[in-house]
Parts: sequence; structure tokens; C-alpha cells
Amino acid sequence: MKKTTLIKQSNPNALETARSALMGGSVIAFATDTVYGVGCMADNAAAIARIYAIKERDRLKAIPVLIGAIEQLPRISEDISESAQRLTQHFWPGALTVIIQKHPSLSTVLTSFDTVGVRMPDHDWLRGLIQTCGPLAVTSANISDEPSLATANTVLASLDGRIDLLVDGGRCDGGVPSTVVDCSVEPAAILREGAIADAVLEIIQS
Repeated sequence: MKKTTLIKQSNPNALETARSALMGGSVIAFATDTVYGVGCMADNAAAIARIYAIKERDRLKAIPVLIGAIEQLPRISEDISESAQRLTQHFWPGALTVIIQKHPSLSTVLTSFDTVGVRMPDHDWLRGLIQTCGPLAVTSANISDEPSLATANTVLASLDGRIDLLVDGGRCDGGVPSTVVDCSVEPAAILREGAIADAVLEIIQS
């Protein structure tokens, strides 16, 4: 089995190495503001299918998308609800995933539903990467139903040989997955509490 390439996020070549890998169709792992994530280009159906295989993930569990700037959001959805706009204004960048109507161009491999989860991470390096290459399909870098991982060493122990590249960004400070809110319905509904659920609920109910 081919070993996973490891590079430190602090390496001056890390951003270009990650960008080139993603643009070439690779699946890579990296630190986020919550836990380590595994991702690929959001418009690469074959790479997205690899993520499902790598994680042994149920195909009915859609994969969220990470964006690096609000200007990328129209590429993910043409119909951004009022509740989604209010919540993202308050909590992006940060540990909030909003479920919104997906753009018609997005692959059914990413999500078989009419909706898609989107987040802007509070992680400067990662946002910079996404700004250079485009939105990424990203989920936690672990085998499905196993605990989320906060260090590169634990990701490597779990996924070595399964992913093409691992960018070691040190320990993730968050350690808790994002709060997920379904903004495709009114009123919006919290689907996963995460770390900011109470603050999100205040906005939803206001």
C-alpha cells in the first residue's frame, strides 16, 4: 500500500503542495478550526466517491462543503434562505454548518438530496487554500462512527495509505465538530449541537 505523504503546514511549500494535490484529484487531510478534515475538490465526483470509500461512510450521509470566502457561496447555492444569511453573518468564519438548497451543478455523489451543508472555517491557512483552489468537499478525517481526530498523528494512524497527503497543522484547538443548522426549513432547526448551539438558538428564536 502506498504511504501517505506528510508535510508540515508551516512548510513554505505546504499551500502549493496541497493546492496541486487537490487540483490533481487527490484526497488530502488537514487541520481545521474544529477537528482534522479529509477533503477534495467539491466538483470532483470521483474524488468525493473516494472519500466515502476511505471513511467507509454511508452514501446516504451527504458530505459538507467548505468555502474560503463568502463570494464562493453562490457556487454552492442559488437559494440562500434568510435564516442562513443571518446565521452566517453572526458565526462565519466559525464552527457553524448551514444546510441550504444546493446548486444544480453539484454532483449527486456529494449529496443525493436537494440540500447541502456549507461552512466557512475559522482557520486562516485553510481559508487561504480554499480561496486558491475553490470550494472543497470536506468531512472529518476518521473512519465513520469512530471518534473525530485532533492531531496529525492520530489521522495518520487511522488513514495512512488511504489518503494521498496529510498537512500537519498541529493540534486542532476546537476538538468539537461544528453546530449544524437546517436552514432549508422555516423555522431553522439545529440538527447537531456542537459548541455554539446555545448562541445559534438565540439567533434562530430572535
